[in-house]
Amino acid sequence: MQIANSAPALLRALDTRRSVPAKQLGAPGPDDATLLRILQSAVRVPDHGKRVPFRFLRIAGDARAALGEVLVERLRDRDPDAGDGALDKERGRFLHAPLVIVVVAVLDPDDDKAPDHERLLTAGCVCFALLQALQAFGFGGHWLTGWPTYDGKVRKRLGLSKPERIAGFIHVGTPRLAAPERTRPAAASLLRDWTA
Repeated sequence: MQIANSAPALLRALDTRRSVPAKQLGAPGPDDATLLRILQSAVRVPDHGKRVPFRFLRIAGDARAALGEVLVERLRDRDPDAGDGALDKERGRFLHAPLVIVVVAVLDPDDDKAPDHERLLTAGCVCFALLQALQAFGFGGHWLTGWPTYDGKVRKRLGLSKPERIAGFIHVGTPRLAAPERTRPAAASLLRDWTA
């Protein structure tokens, strides 16, 4: 069976996945054809009821700076005393990597076949699969959230509808350095047997 023969390679891909800090991602990012190929792999996730509870927003070029200005404006609303350092941090939040993909979770409170919780989990799986696909093509990725993820006015400026949420901002680019390994939990220490 072909999948069994390729299992070690598939496991190596999972075992060597690394997040590359957004500040260490530079140009180039994937071209349009490569990005679409990467996204095609990312959408192969569990999806109860085939609802496709996710979509993508691409933020590239000048749109990255424009989104930074949206964050500056929003931070000033939230904290009128925010200093220049805090404002500069928001202004540059999306300027490091050449591309940011926003994974949007499409929730539907009127659909009882797939609860919101399951839809959000599916969108989270898309984020992870996207990171794996990026690495397979030699790119680095960093899944970030932060306060803009949860801010209703930021979501509105991004064009999200009321029942949509941001599952993550995936920063994409070419790694400027090898991503360091970090300590991972031992699976055996996490496994317990349930008995009645």
